[in-house]
Amino acid sequence: MSIGLPRKLLAGFIAIAVFMTGDGFGLTFLPKYIVDQGFSSSQASLMFTMYGLMAAVAGWASGVLAEMFGAKRIMLIGAISWICLHLVFLTMALPSGSYALMLAVYAMRGVGYPLFIYSFVVLISQTVDPGKLATAMGWFWTSYSFGIGVFGAYLPSFTIGWVGEYGSLWLSLPFAVAGLLICLALVPSTRNEKTEGMSATEKFHELSRGATILVENRQIALAAVVRVICNLTLYGFPVIMPLYLATHTNGGGAWFEVSQWSQIWGFQFVVTVFGNVFWGAYGRPLRLDAADALVRVLGVRARHAGHVLHSPLLRRQYGADVRRRDCARSGYLRLRADGGPSSRPTPRSIRARRFPHTISPPA
Repeated sequence: MSIGLPRKLLAGFIAIAVFMTGDGFGLTFLPKYIVDQGFSSSQASLMFTMYGLMAAVAGWASGVLAEMFGAKRIMLIGAISWICLHLVFLTMALPSGSYALMLAVYAMRGVGYPLFIYSFVVLISQTVDPGKLATAMGWFWTSYSFGIGVFGAYLPSFTIGWVGEYGSLWLSLPFAVAGLLICLALVPSTRNEKTEGMSATEKFHELSRGATILVENRQIALAAVVRVICNLTLYGFPVIMPLYLATHTNGGGAWFEVSQWSQIWGFQFVVTVFGNVFWGAYGRPLRLDAADALVRVLGVRARHAGHVLHSPLLRRQYGADVRRRDCARSGYLRLRADGGPSSRPTPRSIRARRFPHTISPPA
């Protein structure tokens, strides 16, 4: 397709967007809802910390599992586990009022979505021509952002006033189920002949390489560190900001309703969508280096830290900083998707940025 969207995987991109809409439903209001049930803000934060820890473990394992057992199979396992554990969370954990049960079930639910979405990344790498991989990854992150950020934030901002926070958590289920069904019916299956004949011991050794590769390959280790830096506020903000912006506790001033905060958060991902597509398609042709993007990410991170302390600045400058943050974040990730330019700028790239009129097009 002319826009670089792989036609064969179109259903998979839709499945990612729909499923992550369900996963993103509680992101902007669940911390405040938990505090409203009588728990402390530290307890609410710990739930998200354990959720993130389990998601990190699942994300680490998803690639190797998809290689060994098939990407579509692992996607289905991830979606089914998320749906089942979300049902347990809604029907047993939350109504029980037991923090230990809530913590355990919510943390285990964190295993589901990385298996679903990152196994699809393996499917992309197995299906898409290497020369078009960066563009395909741009569309992957676009689908992800549409789901967890745009629809996953904007829809609850309207449903909270209609059915409340608890009812909105129930409304996330149809989206997760729909994503599962789209994957089951329309996402293609792939085979990996190299792993089909492996013994159990060989498969366990292959799984362990998911950790040892950080030691064996310095570039992957550095990329992992950058990814952590990028996500510190991306997933930390939704935990603390509804408590700070929508309540008088935790130093907040109740400047916004939770639904308004959800719309602010959703706007960030509206911007991200355009950055994902642009950097995926034009990052390499424009010869923009990763180091420049990393510096911009770190700079915006510092500005976000200041905004947490000065909420009036947040209200005036949030949108502008979101644009800078997401352009830098998506740019770095897109550039590295297909072994893009080195993090060290070349003399030509430096002159192109500073004196563009002196650079003629490459032959």
